[in-house]
Amino acid sequence: MAIAVNVFRTFTQTVGTASSVFYTAPSGYTGVVLLSQVTNLGSQTHTVTFNYKRTANGSNLETPIVKDLAIPASDTASLLSGKLVIESGDSLSILGSDATDLNFLSSILETSNL
Repeated sequence: MAIAVNVFRTFTQTVGTASSVFYTAPSGYTGVVLLSQVTNLGSQTHTVTFNYKRTANGSNLETPIVKDLAIPASDTASLLSGKLVIESGDSLSILGSDATDLNFLSSILETSNL
């Protein structure tokens, strides 16, 4: 059976108030984040934090891409200004200041490393 060279994936979820890993690059693949955005459906400003995590040599290194980004009511914010490469085993997580009003959408291209 042939392995897929390129796989497009779309992730959607309601952002919670606890950090949630929504993507981990699979073994043998590199992920390229094409789009990541959050929409605030509520009537108040809420914040969002978007993190990149790499596990190397038994150590977890978490780097905020955006931290406590304020999104006004009924508005949408892009979390990236360009593309982001996620190597095998690296992950992305998100958390917000509200458990119901923030909706997240991300598109990722997975490319085989083989």
